Order: sequence, then structure tokens, then C-alpha cells
Amino acid sequence: MILAFYKYHGTGNDFILVDNRSYRWKPATEQVAFLCDRHFGIGADGLILLNEKEGFDFEMFFFNSDGKESTMCGNGGRCITAFAHKLSIIGADAKFFAIDGEHVSRILEHSNETIVVSLKMKDVVVDEIIADHHFMNTGSPHYVSFVKDVAGMDVVSKAHLIRYGERFSEEGTNIDFVEIQKDKLFVRTYERGVEDETLSCGTGVTAAALAVAIKNPDNPGYYRVLTKGGQLKVRFTQTGTSFTDIWLEGPAKFIYKGEVCI
Repeated sequence: MILAFYKYHGTGNDFILVDNRSYRWKPATEQVAFLCDRHFGIGADGLILLNEKEGFDFEMFFFNSDGKESTMCGNGGRCITAFAHKLSIIGADAKFFAIDGEHVSRILEHSNETIVVSLKMKDVVVDEIIADHHFMNTGSPHYVSFVKDVAGMDVVSKAHLIRYGERFSEEGTNIDFVEIQKDKLFVRTYERGVEDETLSCGTGVTAAALAVAIKNPDNPGYYRVLTKGGQLKVRFTQTGTSFTDIWLEGPAKFIYKGEVCI
């Protein structure tokens, strides 16, 4: 089978996207892992299928680079919005279905092959609040740890102690290390399924912003968040430890398109 694909990234979090409306392809785990392999395949943090879905502009199916279908991906949601716009499926606004339910997204800017997308995330209740970390589900599970020198950390080694500890060894979790700087947050994320640090994680950036908001009740209702892959913005409405109207905003960039034999 010759598969047409498009490559996108959202602040360095890169994805293979496939218009699956005509293929109706149901990939095997080993096929996804092959495509995402950076030595033998195309190379990506994940594979995203754009499917048809009645009542929605499209449906998003997301697979991690280990080949397994995964939970919601915030950067992936912004990239598939840009992809749907490129395919002329949507105009400036989209309503799509993902594994955690309905999402809406908006295209704010369009310059060459970079599109700035604002994606509405699911409502969140932070139910584990501990001095050095918070745990929550922002579409994917996130363990948010507060640190002082995130740039100098050995993220993978630190994350492995949590990811493969007794609590998370079976189902896994994403781990975010967040440093509160003067006017922004700096976040580095270890992602389950990739089992490594990624340059950016949308649900992780969201989790970090909400965790810091709980620590700082006088927050302005938004945070600029710096990742190794670029900058994102998270806006929200907060009531105690509950958050609604959460929006993840940042660039989604088309890189190239091609064909691959699977």
C-alpha cells in the first residue's frame, strides 16, 4: 500500500498526518511504530488520522510513536486543525471529535505554512495537590513537578523514577517539570508512549499552567509557556481547583508531504 502523508509540527512536537477519509485505514501497531521510527521510517512523535465523523468536521485518531492508540494530544489537535484547513475541510473554525470527546478550534493567524491555532481543551478538575507536584488529566494524565532549574535537569532520568515507579508502571503517565519564571513558565515534558522527552507537549503545557494557577490564586487567567520547541499560551477560567474554558494557543507548521510504502 502506498500511503500519502503530510508532516506537521507544533512547537517541535512532530506528527505524520494522513487524510484517511478515502483510505479508511486501520493501522497495525507495528505499522505506526515503523512510520514514526526516525531511522527506518518517516520519523515523528506520533501518527494522526483524519477520519470522517457524522455531526463533526472530522475525527482525530492519534497514535503515539510506540504504535499504540493514545489519549488526547494538544499539539496534535492544533496540527490537525491546520491540516483540515489545508485540505479545505474547514474555514477559520472547526468542530472535531477526539478520544476525549468534542473539541472546537480556531485559526487566529495564517502566514505561509505556519498557522496559529487556538484549541479548546476539556474541563479539568485538579484532584491531587501536593507541595512538590500536582496530578491531573487534561485529556491525558499528567504529573506536574515544580523545579527551580528546569534547563539544567536530566529530564529523562528524573522522569523514569516516576514513570516506572510502582504507581505508574503499568498504565504510565506523562511527567512535566515546570519552572516559574518572572513573566512566563518554562516546561519540559517526558511523554509516555514516546518514552522520552519531547520538544513540546500541548496537554502537558496545559497541565503545567493549571498547576501553577492553583499555586498562584492571583494569576491573570492565562500563562505564556516556553518549551524547548517554542512558546505557547494557555487561557482558562478558574474556580478553586476546577478549570473551564481552557484554550491552548500556538503555531502549527506544515513541513512537507510525501508517499511511503507500508
